[in-house]
Amino acid sequence: MTSTPFSYKRHRFPAEIIAHVVWLYHRFSLSLREVEEMLLERGITLSYETIRKWGIKLGPTYIRQLRCKRASDSDVWYLDEVVIKI
Repeated sequence: MTSTPFSYKRHRFPAEIIAHVVWLYHRFSLSLREVEEMLLERGITLSYETIRKWGIKLGPTYIRQLRCKRASDSDVWYLDEVVIKI
């Protein structure tokens, strides 16, 4: 089963802003009003109801993409020092 990419036609905002809003909402578990305030600080006026609708409409697609992303061989992992005193 292949999923077709979502079409951003008939949306007022560019695809990059919509993707960023949905990513913020789902990745960091922010409230709708917190995402609205973050965008307002950047000069983007958007209602929390629009964020909710985008989250319902596009959220499952973005969540699937986040879960399916696997680590590749070229990824670099750094381990911080951990000290445990017993």
